[in-house]
Amino acid sequence: MAAAGADLVGEARLVDALAARGSTILDAGCGPGRHAGYLHERGHTVVGVDLDPILIDAAQQDFPGPRYLVGDLADVTLPADVPQPFDVILCAGNVMGFLHPDTRRPVLASFASWLAPEGRAVVGFGAGRGYAFDDFFADAAASGLAVQDAFGTWDLRPYSPGSGFLVALLARA
Repeated sequence: MAAAGADLVGEARLVDALAARGSTILDAGCGPGRHAGYLHERGHTVVGVDLDPILIDAAQQDFPGPRYLVGDLADVTLPADVPQPFDVILCAGNVMGFLHPDTRRPVLASFASWLAPEGRAVVGFGAGRGYAFDDFFADAAASGLAVQDAFGTWDLRPYSPGSGFLVALLARA
């Protein structure tokens, strides 16, 4: 994809633009660590969490520096030595669409509890993946998060109810 010109770190560039230098950032559903590595290289303290130990192994190999943890976002307990609260939480890669419907609110509530008072969560996922955007907005509100803004793409094009993608900027309510 990179050879074809795809922007593989657009999500991380957006988070980097939102974050002050040296911020603490959680990459929730970090996969192979591409975004965590990018953000770490820019001087942030980054923690990546993913359910798949194979992806965590790949992240540690390919993007050393961030702290990587194997865990299910629905019930992960962050170790005491993980720097918290987080200034920014990034949740990209359609992670929200992969969650079981019964775990969506607990995951969003965890995001709210992990955020610094002025922190923001940046959550992006596509339509047609079993999680309607209106349901996401309702779940976020019920979980202690307020929508600060919504976009239709990672490069901040306008969001509308018919958008095929959502990038939501959330803060503690």
